[in-house]
Amino acid sequence: MKTTRTMLPLLALGLAFAAATPAKADGPFQFHSLTPCRIVDTRNAAGPTGGPALNHGQVRSFPIQGNCGVPSGAKAVALNVTVVSPAGGGHLTIFPSGTSVPLVSTLNFNAGEPALANGAIVPLSANANDLSTQPAVIGGNGTVHLILDVTGYFQ
Repeated sequence: MKTTRTMLPLLALGLAFAAATPAKADGPFQFHSLTPCRIVDTRNAAGPTGGPALNHGQVRSFPIQGNCGVPSGAKAVALNVTVVSPAGGGHLTIFPSGTSVPLVSTLNFNAGEPALANGAIVPLSANANDLSTQPAVIGGNGTVHLILDVTGYFQ
């Protein structure tokens, strides 16, 4: 009886160590996490990853590869997508540049919301500005600020 009681904790400890092996992902791409990094903020001065605010219906592209630890050749990125101070309700779509705008939105928003965020995994294109956005603001004349924080990439 003493032997059985002594063996049970050792068996449980052995099982705990066996379960702690790292998982191996299967598929064509591997995910690489990054320390969150602000890659786009249209509230900043005008520039490739800064202002101005996005206008209704305007497609705007941003350089992602080679910035914030995302290497050239990355196939997709994990993002935290935030809209700030939308002038009207609507939605924002994010997609690889050089492709047609998909029929799904990345983030929906209402007028007057100070900030609203959503996570997204978005494929990248081989273009220099490899990620595109297009807001659709109800009324057709509104603007919205965009913040993109990258948290990882697939390669």
